[in-house]
Amino acid sequence: QVQLVESGGGLVQPGGSLRLSCAASGFTFSNYAMKWYRQTPGKEREWVAGITSSGRFRNYADSVKGRFTIFRDDAQNTVYLQMNSLKAEDTAVYYCNTRVTLDYWGQGTQVTVSS
Repeated sequence: QVQLVESGGGLVQPGGSLRLSCAASGFTFSNYAMKWYRQTPGKEREWVAGITSSGRFRNYADSVKGRFTIFRDDAQNTVYLQMNSLKAEDTAVYYCNTRVTLDYWGQGTQVTVSS
């Protein structure tokens, strides 16, 4: 079965960096696009970044463009989100996502940006 497991979240000061990982299993990872979303309490889940199956094309929400980078390692079946210049408003639970006929989500990893 499809499984996505996020890791790498934590507490970081404003201006700091974190790298999130999402380990995938149960499907042919290299055939599928991957996405990152985030959610804060009381708000809808927000798309953050996406990468195509080839890794050739990436796109980002305006709110993170220039600060976040999505990339993938097909040998490790893992997608990453490198987050730099973090701001308080980046605080959220971050989820990875793929669509293999259905949408699949991981359990999420908490990112807190605070001094």
